[in-house]
Amino acid sequence: MDTTKPLPEICLESLSQTLRPDLFKALSDPMRVSIVANLAARGEAATVSDMSQCCGIDFSGVSRHLKLLRDANIVISEKRGREVFYTLNIDNLTGSLRALADALERCRHNSK
Repeated sequence: MDTTKPLPEICLESLSQTLRPDLFKALSDPMRVSIVANLAARGEAATVSDMSQCCGIDFSGVSRHLKLLRDANIVISEKRGREVFYTLNIDNLTGSLRALADALERCRHNSK
């Protein structure tokens, strides 16, 4: 007796466990991608002021983008005195993307 699930259900289950709509929503804006790229290239924490100077967007715009990135756990914020410093949460970001890639690979291998 074959007890395996039909392929579409296997793929849907695997992808639904790893697909994070908040992550992709956060990365769907070119300015947020620019902020992520800048933080990755810096390799150190940066303030909203730092980001507004590098990315050509005003302080409030950068602040809104960083909030969305923080809510998606793409960046981490740390308050130091009166300033908030942001760093890229590289482990979470790469882990989420690797988990999605692994889920897609499992779907592909189960379809053969």
